[in-house]
Amino acid sequence: MEKHWCLTRCGLFERLAPEELSTLESRSRIRTFAAREPVYLPADASSAVYLLASGRVKVCHLTTDGKESILAFIQAGELFGELALLDAGERDEYVEAIEKATVVMIPASEMQRLMQAHADISLGITKIIGFRRRRIERRLKNLLFQSNRERLTHLLLDLAEDYGQPADEGILLGIKLSHQDLANVIGSTRETVTVILGQLRTEGLLQLGRQRIVIAQPERLARSVRRSAPQPARPFVQMMPSLSPT
Repeated sequence: MEKHWCLTRCGLFERLAPEELSTLESRSRIRTFAAREPVYLPADASSAVYLLASGRVKVCHLTTDGKESILAFIQAGELFGELALLDAGERDEYVEAIEKATVVMIPASEMQRLMQAHADISLGITKIIGFRRRRIERRLKNLLFQSNRERLTHLLLDLAEDYGQPADEGILLGIKLSHQDLANVIGSTRETVTVILGQLRTEGLLQLGRQRIVIAQPERLARSVRRSAPQPARPFVQMMPSLSPT
Protein backbone atom coordinates (compact mmCIF):
# COMPACT_ATOMS: atom_id res chain seq x y z
CA MET A 1 0.00 0.00 0.00
CA GLU A 2 2.85 2.38 0.80
CA LYS A 3 4.47 1.73 -2.58
CA HIS A 4 1.14 2.26 -4.37
CA TRP A 5 0.54 5.54 -2.53
CA CYS A 6 4.04 6.77 -3.42
CA LEU A 7 3.58 6.06 -7.11
CA THR A 8 0.11 7.61 -7.35
CA ARG A 9 1.40 10.72 -5.55
CA CYS A 10 3.85 11.40 -8.41
CA GLY A 11 2.23 13.53 -11.10
CA LEU A 12 4.07 11.68 -13.86
CA PHE A 13 2.03 8.55 -13.20
CA GLU A 14 -1.37 10.09 -12.56
CA ARG A 15 -2.73 9.17 -16.00
CA LEU A 16 -1.69 5.53 -15.91
CA ALA A 17 -4.47 2.97 -16.15
CA PRO A 18 -4.94 0.84 -13.01
CA GLU A 19 -3.41 -2.22 -14.67
CA GLU A 20 -0.34 -0.21 -15.79
CA LEU A 21 0.08 1.19 -12.30
CA SER A 22 -0.21 -2.30 -10.86
CA THR A 23 2.51 -3.55 -13.22
CA LEU A 24 4.77 -0.64 -12.31
CA GLU A 25 4.20 -1.32 -8.63
CA SER A 26 5.02 -5.02 -8.94
CA ARG A 27 8.31 -4.30 -10.73
CA SER A 28 9.48 -1.59 -8.33
CA ARG A 29 11.07 -1.90 -4.90
CA ILE A 30 10.77 0.31 -1.85
CA ARG A 31 13.48 0.92 0.74
CA THR A 32 14.13 3.25 3.66
CA PHE A 33 17.51 4.92 4.21
CA ALA A 34 18.80 6.44 7.44
CA ALA A 35 20.18 9.98 7.55
CA ARG A 36 23.63 10.16 5.86
CA GLU A 37 23.19 6.71 4.34
CA PRO A 38 24.04 6.52 0.61
CA VAL A 39 21.22 5.65 -1.78
CA TYR A 40 23.74 4.88 -4.51
CA LEU A 41 27.44 5.52 -5.06
CA PRO A 42 29.72 6.50 -7.96
CA ALA A 43 30.46 3.57 -10.26
CA ASP A 44 27.15 1.88 -9.33
CA ALA A 45 25.25 0.59 -12.35
CA SER A 46 22.67 2.99 -13.80
CA SER A 47 19.91 0.43 -13.76
CA ALA A 48 17.10 2.26 -11.96
CA VAL A 49 15.30 5.56 -11.57
CA TYR A 50 14.35 6.61 -8.04
CA LEU A 51 11.22 8.24 -6.66
CA LEU A 52 11.63 9.91 -3.28
CA ALA A 53 8.55 9.05 -1.22
CA SER A 54 9.50 10.88 1.98
CA GLY A 55 12.43 12.74 3.49
CA ARG A 56 15.14 14.59 1.56
CA VAL A 57 18.29 13.52 -0.27
CA LYS A 58 21.15 15.35 -1.93
CA VAL A 59 22.86 14.61 -5.24
CA CYS A 60 26.63 15.03 -4.91
CA HIS A 61 29.87 14.73 -6.83
CA LEU A 62 33.36 14.20 -5.45
CA THR A 63 35.98 16.61 -6.75
CA THR A 64 39.44 15.42 -7.74
CA ASP A 65 40.75 16.44 -4.31
CA GLY A 66 38.06 14.45 -2.52
CA LYS A 67 35.76 17.32 -1.57
CA GLU A 68 32.00 17.06 -1.80
CA SER A 69 30.15 19.22 -4.31
CA ILE A 70 26.35 19.27 -3.93
CA LEU A 71 24.58 19.34 -7.29
CA ALA A 72 20.95 19.29 -6.14
CA PHE A 73 18.57 18.73 -3.27
CA ILE A 74 15.66 16.35 -3.89
CA GLN A 75 12.40 16.52 -1.98
CA ALA A 76 9.51 14.10 -1.55
CA GLY A 77 7.70 13.27 -4.77
CA GLU A 78 10.60 13.99 -7.11
CA LEU A 79 12.41 11.57 -9.37
CA PHE A 80 16.20 11.37 -9.35
CA GLY A 81 18.83 9.23 -11.02
CA GLU A 82 16.96 9.93 -14.26
CA LEU A 83 20.14 9.88 -16.37
CA ALA A 84 19.90 6.08 -16.18
CA LEU A 85 17.26 6.48 -18.89
CA LEU A 86 19.89 7.92 -21.25
CA ASP A 87 23.02 6.03 -20.25
CA ALA A 88 23.14 2.50 -18.84
CA GLY A 89 26.77 2.84 -17.75
CA GLU A 90 28.12 3.66 -14.30
CA ARG A 91 26.93 6.52 -12.13
CA ASP A 92 29.14 9.61 -11.94
CA GLU A 93 27.40 11.17 -8.96
CA TYR A 94 26.22 9.77 -5.65
CA VAL A 95 23.07 10.36 -3.62
CA GLU A 96 22.92 10.54 0.17
CA ALA A 97 19.94 10.88 2.51
CA ILE A 98 19.89 14.20 4.38
CA GLU A 99 17.31 12.79 6.77
CA LYS A 100 15.46 9.49 7.01
CA ALA A 101 14.14 8.86 3.51
CA THR A 102 11.92 6.31 1.79
CA VAL A 103 12.71 5.63 -1.85
CA VAL A 104 10.92 3.68 -4.58
CA MET A 105 13.39 2.12 -7.04
CA ILE A 106 11.93 1.79 -10.56
CA PRO A 107 13.85 -0.26 -13.16
CA ALA A 108 15.11 1.95 -15.97
CA SER A 109 13.72 -0.51 -18.51
CA GLU A 110 10.25 -0.09 -17.01
CA MET A 111 10.45 3.71 -17.18
CA GLN A 112 11.66 3.53 -20.78
CA ARG A 113 8.68 1.32 -21.65
CA LEU A 114 6.30 3.85 -20.09
CA MET A 115 7.99 6.73 -21.91
CA GLN A 116 7.51 4.95 -25.23
CA ALA A 117 3.85 4.28 -24.46
CA HIS A 118 2.97 7.68 -22.98
CA ALA A 119 4.06 10.96 -24.56
CA ASP A 120 3.16 12.93 -21.42
CA ILE A 121 5.55 10.86 -19.28
CA SER A 122 8.32 11.27 -21.87
CA LEU A 123 7.71 15.03 -21.94
CA GLY A 124 7.70 15.18 -18.16
CA ILE A 125 11.05 13.40 -17.88
CA THR A 126 12.51 15.73 -20.53
CA LYS A 127 11.35 18.78 -18.59
CA ILE A 128 12.79 17.46 -15.34
CA ILE A 129 16.18 16.92 -16.99
CA GLY A 130 16.03 20.37 -18.58
CA PHE A 131 15.04 22.06 -15.32
CA ARG A 132 17.95 20.55 -13.44
CA ARG A 133 20.41 21.25 -16.23
CA ARG A 134 19.48 24.94 -16.27
CA ARG A 135 19.88 25.15 -12.51
CA ILE A 136 23.34 23.55 -12.61
CA GLU A 137 24.40 25.75 -15.53
CA ARG A 138 23.39 28.86 -13.61
CA ARG A 139 25.35 27.75 -10.57
CA LEU A 140 28.37 27.04 -12.76
CA LYS A 141 28.21 30.55 -14.21
CA ASN A 142 27.93 31.96 -10.71
CA LEU A 143 30.95 29.92 -9.64
CA LEU A 144 33.05 31.26 -12.51
CA PHE A 145 32.09 34.91 -12.52
CA GLN A 146 30.70 35.93 -9.13
CA SER A 147 32.02 36.50 -5.63
CA ASN A 148 31.36 34.17 -2.69
CA ARG A 149 28.77 36.58 -1.35
CA GLU A 150 26.93 36.79 -4.66
CA ARG A 151 26.96 33.00 -5.07
CA LEU A 152 25.60 32.48 -1.57
CA THR A 153 22.93 35.12 -2.11
CA HIS A 154 21.78 33.43 -5.33
CA LEU A 155 21.65 30.09 -3.52
CA LEU A 156 19.56 31.51 -0.67
CA LEU A 157 17.13 33.01 -3.19
CA ASP A 158 16.92 29.71 -5.08
CA LEU A 159 16.19 27.88 -1.82
CA ALA A 160 13.54 30.46 -0.96
CA GLU A 161 11.81 29.76 -4.28
CA ASP A 162 12.00 25.99 -3.87
CA TYR A 163 11.54 25.58 -0.11
CA GLY A 164 10.39 28.99 1.15
CA GLN A 165 7.61 29.20 3.72
CA PRO A 166 5.94 32.53 4.57
CA ALA A 167 6.74 33.57 8.15
CA ASP A 168 6.15 36.65 10.29
CA GLU A 169 9.86 37.52 10.01
CA GLY A 170 10.03 37.02 6.22
CA ILE A 171 10.63 33.81 4.25
CA LEU A 172 11.68 30.75 6.22
CA LEU A 173 13.80 28.24 4.31
CA GLY A 174 12.01 24.95 4.88
CA ILE A 175 15.17 22.87 4.47
CA LYS A 176 17.79 22.44 7.18
CA LEU A 177 21.31 22.88 5.84
CA SER A 178 24.59 23.28 7.65
CA HIS A 179 27.12 25.95 6.74
CA GLN A 180 29.20 23.16 5.22
CA ASP A 181 26.27 22.09 3.03
CA LEU A 182 25.89 25.64 1.73
CA ALA A 183 29.63 25.84 1.09
CA ASN A 184 29.54 22.56 -0.83
CA VAL A 185 26.89 23.95 -3.18
CA ILE A 186 28.64 27.22 -4.02
CA GLY A 187 32.19 25.88 -4.12
CA SER A 188 33.42 27.74 -1.06
CA THR A 189 34.49 26.94 2.52
CA ARG A 190 32.46 26.63 5.70
CA GLU A 191 34.42 29.47 7.29
CA THR A 192 33.69 31.82 4.38
CA VAL A 193 29.98 30.96 4.42
CA THR A 194 29.81 31.57 8.18
CA VAL A 195 31.40 35.02 7.76
CA ILE A 196 29.06 36.01 4.92
CA LEU A 197 25.95 34.81 6.77
CA GLY A 198 27.07 36.90 9.75
CA GLN A 199 27.42 39.95 7.52
CA LEU A 200 23.96 39.45 6.03
CA ARG A 201 22.49 39.09 9.52
CA THR A 202 24.23 42.27 10.70
CA GLU A 203 22.78 44.10 7.71
CA GLY A 204 19.30 42.93 8.67
CA LEU A 205 18.86 40.76 5.59
CA LEU A 206 18.75 37.42 7.42
CA GLN A 207 17.73 35.94 10.74
CA LEU A 208 19.74 32.88 11.73
CA GLY A 209 19.25 29.98 14.13
CA ARG A 210 20.57 26.45 14.40
CA GLN A 211 20.25 25.22 10.80
CA ARG A 212 17.43 27.78 10.46
CA ILE A 213 17.53 30.66 8.01
CA VAL A 214 14.90 33.34 7.51
CA ILE A 215 15.26 35.88 4.72
CA ALA A 216 14.05 38.96 6.55
CA GLN A 217 14.20 41.36 3.60
CA PRO A 218 13.78 39.26 0.43
CA GLU A 219 13.32 42.21 -1.93
CA ARG A 220 16.43 43.98 -0.70
CA LEU A 221 18.46 40.76 -0.82
CA ALA A 222 17.31 40.07 -4.38
CA ARG A 223 18.13 43.61 -5.54
CA SER A 224 21.70 43.17 -4.31
CA VAL A 225 22.26 40.58 -7.08
CA ARG A 226 19.88 42.17 -9.61
CA ARG A 227 17.12 39.58 -9.25
CA SER A 228 13.43 39.84 -8.54
CA ALA A 229 12.23 38.91 -5.07
CA PRO A 230 11.64 35.16 -4.58
CA GLN A 231 8.09 33.88 -4.70
CA PRO A 232 7.86 30.76 -2.53
CA ALA A 233 6.35 28.11 -4.78
CA ARG A 234 4.66 24.82 -4.17
CA PRO A 235 7.15 21.97 -3.97
CA PHE A 236 8.28 20.68 -7.36
CA VAL A 237 6.40 17.43 -6.77
CA GLN A 238 3.10 19.34 -6.61
CA MET A 239 3.83 21.06 -9.91
CA MET A 240 4.62 17.81 -11.71
CA PRO A 241 1.07 17.26 -13.05
CA SER A 242 1.55 20.44 -15.10
CA LEU A 243 4.39 18.71 -16.92
CA SER A 244 1.76 16.70 -18.78
CA PRO A 245 -0.03 18.17 -21.81
CA THR A 246 -3.46 19.50 -20.96
